[in-house]
Amino acid sequence: MSPLSKLSIACSLALGALTLCLSPVAQGATRTPVAANPDADEPDTTGSQTTEFHCELDNKITIYTNAADDSHIALRWKKRLHRLTRVGTTTGAHRFENPLYGLIWIGIPAKGMLLDSKQNRQLANECKNAEQASKG
Repeated sequence: MSPLSKLSIACSLALGALTLCLSPVAQGATRTPVAANPDADEPDTTGSQTTEFHCELDNKITIYTNAADDSHIALRWKKRLHRLTRVGTTTGAHRFENPLYGLIWIGIPAKGMLLDSKQNRQLANECKNAEQASKG
């Protein structure tokens, strides 16, 4: 597969993922609570797998995943840890949201991006973990 084809596929996936961010949640879909314990300020990351992402403009994001709960992630952005809930997509992208803070994390095979749905802007783009960065 030529580099141009790979770039075209990556751009198509990114555009599709971005389109999902702008579309309303499917009618009748329900969301789980933002935090398992509403009194807790930050989610518990004990026993979680950690993945570091390095983004454009020297931004950094850390994602904590737990094999026992694939419906949620914890995401460290700046100095705060947020709990995000998985939202289904039709494109295969991994999308997680925290409606209280307006955060949306979209992960595709080539990269990830963090969006602010309240201010309708990107917070971080071209976020790549070590494996994604090694593939170019």
